[in-house]
Order: sequence, then C-alpha cells, then structure tokens
Amino acid sequence: MERMLSGEKVRRKVFDVHNHIGFMEGFKYYGLPEPVNPTVYCDNDRAAKIKIMDQLGVDRAIVMSNYGIPDPSQPFGLNAVVLDACAHPDKRILGGVWFSPSVKMQEANEAAMKLAGEPGIKVLKATCLLGGTWNPEEWDEDTKKMWEGIIDVCASHDHVFHLHTSPGGGSDVSNCIKFVKAYGKRVKVHVVHCGGGVSGHIKFIPEFIKFVKEGYKVYTDTSWAVGFCNRYLFDEIEKNGVGDDRVMFSSDEPWSDFWSEYYKFEGLGISEELKNKLFWENAEKLYGV
Repeated sequence: MERMLSGEKVRRKVFDVHNHIGFMEGFKYYGLPEPVNPTVYCDNDRAAKIKIMDQLGVDRAIVMSNYGIPDPSQPFGLNAVVLDACAHPDKRILGGVWFSPSVKMQEANEAAMKLAGEPGIKVLKATCLLGGTWNPEEWDEDTKKMWEGIIDVCASHDHVFHLHTSPGGGSDVSNCIKFVKAYGKRVKVHVVHCGGGVSGHIKFIPEFIKFVKEGYKVYTDTSWAVGFCNRYLFDEIEKNGVGDDRVMFSSDEPWSDFWSEYYKFEGLGISEELKNKLFWENAEKLYGV
C-alpha cells in the first residue's frame, strides 16, 4: 500500500526533528494471533524519505531507527540505514544513532557509540520500552558506568539525547525529569513527546519551564501530545517568558501522522514569528546546520 498524502504542502520552512526510517517486520502485538503492521508503511531508505519530504514540503529532517517490536537488535540493525541517509552533502537529512538504556545491550551500545560524530549524526536516541530506566537512582554500578560512557560520548560530540517519554514504565517522564536533573547541565536532553500522555504533560510542563529558568539544556516536542498539551505548554511559556526557543516540531512518522502534528502548531493562536521558530529556527540553531 502506498502512503496516503493529502496533496497539501506546508506553507513555511519545516525542520522535522524526530521521525523514523527503515523496514520493520509485522509483529503479533499484544497477543494478536497474526502479525500486524500498524504503521502501514515505512520509509526504507534515503530515497524514500526524500520523496515524502518533497511531497510534504519538508526542508530538513532528523531520522532514527524505526522500532516497536520487542527485539533491541532490530533498531540497532537500522543504524547503518540512518548513517547512509544522512551522509549526503545536502544535509537535508540528519541522523540519530539508536542505543539501549539497558546494560544487557552494552556490547551493542559500544558499537553504536562508535558512530557518534559520523557525517550528519546529531542525536543519540533511546527508549525504555525495550528495557532500562531513565532514573539514575535505579541504576546499578554496571548500568551507571555504561551511562557515564554514553554521556561522555554525547558531550564530546555535542550531540543531543532524544529520550522517549510515556506515562509509566522506565520511560515514565518522572524518571526522565530525574535524568535531566542529574545530567541536563552537562548534555543537551530532548524530552520526546513532552511527557507522553495526560499525566506526563501535567508533570513535565511545569518542570520544563523550571529547567529552562535554571539553565538546564532541555528541549521538547509535542508529537503524540494529547489535546490540551500545546495550549497548556504555550500558555506557560507566555506567562513565564521562557521556553519558546526550546520547543521544536516533530512528526514522529510513521508512528504518528504528519498533518496532525503540523496543525498542533499551525492551528495555535500564536504569532507567525513564534511559529517560524517552532517549525524551523529553533532546530536550525540547535543542530548547527
């Protein structure tokens, strides 16, 4: 099935800072009797991703391994696809190296960290959906040692951590908040999905404003955000006068929907100047292209 597009193009410059690339098999999610592919499509390589970007009118994107099945070797295996996609000199595609927060994957993580600093790589991306936690208070000595090495790599290359958040499990935003408190002045941390759900948004947005005021290198996006999130986030930004340079557009394709994510910003009652910052300028400044 070909990807369905509306035929519409965006009306401003767009930098999509978090979406996925690479083929992934169907899976028997949640005990289903047969494998399914809920995303319907995937952009398997640079050519496919550029084609979609051109159809939508997206100027630049950061891609990272497609993942979702409970097998960490699958997203690790797509790091090569990411490298190939972002190696082109036009820099329309930049990349994120996938790693695991679980010490069980330390050997694979060490191999992944060797890709940091490669042409076009700007991000280190991880999720706790396949094990691990963002909470440093729960790390054993081996896990802490592994993380310290990864943090050193991130800092030395001036990369940005993209940490998946959700309301629950190791990726719970409360754990991510503890990670930011511990390391967010040493490295840049992008809290993906703005907390990831109703309770996540409510917990994270006040902390986000506080982090910015206190000099933490924290960033976020509103992909997967629940209805009120963007309204609440930008109301807090306006009231506090900080944070408008720390929010960026993310489609999270193919696990979300580009146009739904686009109009979360485009449909807000905010200035054109701020919209341009959210869709392009903040990301251009952060990623130094």
